[in-house]
Amino acid sequence: MDRLFTRATLIATTLASALAAAPALAQQTPAAGRYEALMCVTLGDAAANCGPADAQLLRGGRLLVRISDIVYRLTLHSSQADVVLMHGAMQIDEFVANYEWEGATLAFVDADKRTRYELSLKPVGR
Repeated sequence: MDRLFTRATLIATTLASALAAAPALAQQTPAAGRYEALMCVTLGDAAANCGPADAQLLRGGRLLVRISDIVYRLTLHSSQADVVLMHGAMQIDEFVANYEWEGATLAFVDADKRTRYELSLKPVGR
C-alpha cells in the first residue's frame, strides 16, 4: 500500500509541476504579428550564415519567413514543425524538424541535411 501511495504521489507531483510550467512555456512563444528577423543557417560544422528576414507569426502555429524571394512556411506543432520552402509558387523543399523557442528566438533542425536554423524575432518598429 505504501508503494502505491508513493507512486501516486510521484505522479501527482510530476503532473502538478508540468501544469505549473505550462503557462511559462506558453509565454515564451511570441505573440502573433509581424517581425523583423535575423535568420542564421548553419550547415554541418561550417560557421553560421546570417541575414535579415521578414517574419509573420500567425494564429494556429503558423509562421512565414521571407528572405528575398524565398519563403519558409512553418506549421508549429507541440515539438515539431512542418517546414515548406517556397520560391514563388514553386516548392523547393519540405521537411519535419524538431524546434524550440528560447525567448524570441526559434531554433529548428533539418537532421537529414545536418542544417540548423535560428530565427531571432524583433517586433516591427522597436
